[in-house]
Amino acid sequence: MCYDIKASKTAQLKRALHRGDAEAAAEIRESLLPQTDLPLFHASGFSHPRMLIYTDQQPDFPCVATWGLVPHWVRDHAQQQKLWNQTLNARGETVFEKPSFRTAARNHRCLLYVDGFYEHHHHGGKAYPYFIYPADGEPMALACLYSDWANPETGEILTTFSIVTTEGNPMMARIHNNPKLAGPRMPLILPENRVDQWLEPIREPADQQAIEGLIRSFPEEGLKAHTVGRLRGKAYTGNVPEVSDKVVYPELEG
Repeated sequence: MCYDIKASKTAQLKRALHRGDAEAAAEIRESLLPQTDLPLFHASGFSHPRMLIYTDQQPDFPCVATWGLVPHWVRDHAQQQKLWNQTLNARGETVFEKPSFRTAARNHRCLLYVDGFYEHHHHGGKAYPYFIYPADGEPMALACLYSDWANPETGEILTTFSIVTTEGNPMMARIHNNPKLAGPRMPLILPENRVDQWLEPIREPADQQAIEGLIRSFPEEGLKAHTVGRLRGKAYTGNVPEVSDKVVYPELEG
């Protein structure tokens, strides 16, 4: 699963700056970022924040999209609201099969750049939040799917996305130990040298096999993690920079 993320404004510029496109970076800052909910020091997908994605149709310049994929076949606003919370994540192993995701998996893949994500560890009947982030301090590219949905009631085009997930690595097995789940999960983090491959078109079976080959756990040595303050309830500090700061829980230190 991946329902909680951290995404700074700087992370959204990584792809443009990496390609040396200062003009694109300036346009993103001035025109697109004001249309989003960024920066998100902590955001839950259930609040459906507006973020930036880089799509297979426009890989070098992002667009504004809302977290929670709305498939093209959704009939109306009522069905959209009912489905929205169920499509925050797309299980990587079945994206080419599930009705909600298979069209997007074949034709509409995208990237989401974040600083890290949050997951809960269960101990003694309580849940303790962890912040997981790249060991090198750079933003990470998450593999996602997107969809453009036309609201038949208003004519508005809503661009939405879902974060693809995969089996958790050994670090996530230690952290993401929810007894209600069959096993640990994590977002599909793409290695730097495989990012562009996620956006390649699928024209024949071998192309799909290449995409499926990317759906694997990110090596634990490339990640770091630490416990943070509560992300739910009265103790939650909200969307503030300090939310990802380390907090020590003595009961976990033994």
